[in-house]
Amino acid sequence: FFRPSDLPSPHSSMSVQPCKLDRTHLDSFNYGHIKLSDMPDEMRGEVKEAVVTAIEKFPDNFEGASKHVKELMDKKFGTYWHVIIGHSFGFEVTYELKHLMYMYFGGSLAILVFKAL
Repeated sequence: FFRPSDLPSPHSSMSVQPCKLDRTHLDSFNYGHIKLSDMPDEMRGEVKEAVVTAIEKFPDNFEGASKHVKELMDKKFGTYWHVIIGHSFGFEVTYELKHLMYMYFGGSLAILVFKAL
């Protein structure tokens, strides 16, 4: 059983420090890893290449990278494309069949590219 007396006193020698998340091992993943896609192979390759290029061009600006990919997709495959880039997000979207790709870059950066109805 747990007793309150088992807790260290606030004046004890123990200190509480915030945990540091070490993601340095993910730096070696400098390529895209597709988790989910229903795109044709040719389109999937072009989208993956566009995403990787945009992230390398805008490494600290996810909004700029998203905008860059969206503009490329709108020109090449028609309008209504959406691009979301970030860490720790979930999604549930309605999209045109054969026009969705969810991938990771750098180990932890998630990218969702889809064409809306």
